[in-house]
Amino acid sequence: MAKKATKSFILRVDSDTMDAIEKWAADEFRSTNGQLQWIITEALRKARRLPKKKREPDQSDDNETIQSQ
Repeated sequence: MAKKATKSFILRVDSDTMDAIEKWAADEFRSTNGQLQWIITEALRKARRLPKKKREPDQSDDNETIQSQ
């Protein structure tokens, strides 16, 4: 699978919020950056703002095709 390109940007966060994010990240065994990416992705997913992924056919699709023939 090809790795997605990433974009860098500066984010200003107050110290209390950053402390909470860092603690949450440590609790989840993630880096602070990884935790922020997860938070953003989850928010986008819940708001249905992420582009739909193309569904790759799996073996069960092949079996259904064979059985219907």
